Amino acid sequence: MPRLFTGIEVPAEAGLALGAFRGGLPGARWVEPADYHVTLRFIGDVDGGLAEEITTALSEARARPPLTLTLDALASFGGERPHALYARVVPDPDLAELQAEHERILRQLGVAPDTRRFTPHVTLARLKRAGPDGVAQYMAMQPVFPRLAFTARRVALYSARESVGGGPYVVEAAYPLTEDAA
Repeated sequence: MPRLFTGIEVPAEAGLALGAFRGGLPGARWVEPADYHVTLRFIGDVDGGLAEEITTALSEARARPPLTLTLDALASFGGERPHALYARVVPDPDLAELQAEHERILRQLGVAPDTRRFTPHVTLARLKRAGPDGVAQYMAMQPVFPRLAFTARRVALYSARESVGGGPYVVEAAYPLTEDAA
């Protein structure tokens, strides 16, 4: 039973730049730069039949041109109980529309709705053992985050191996974003 999600790959050059933030935070489990992505829709554990239906349904999504995404800050989820360090994606209406389409497609297949608000980001580390003081100190020690833009050329359906989170992820199917869709 694979654990699936849809997302946008972070190109290697952008991953290399984000990798510069790795380290210096005790208790953090750092995501490998090759596994950086922007999650569009977490799906969860599904059986093989539903996985095939999802793969097919996503291939029939509306054609779209490539998206330019911009990362503009480091932040963390969890407040007093931080659980993830991430690079924030600047809100973009085209990205929000793409995410909403994935939500609609998955609901039509009977996948339970995602109740969390879509907050586009690239997870850099899981923080199960890093407390709020350590995270605050880490953030204070970082240089100003350089705005980092990249062009998303495809959307992927990923599977996650059984692990404690943070990868490795496998691209099960890819759906190109093409100039022809403009």
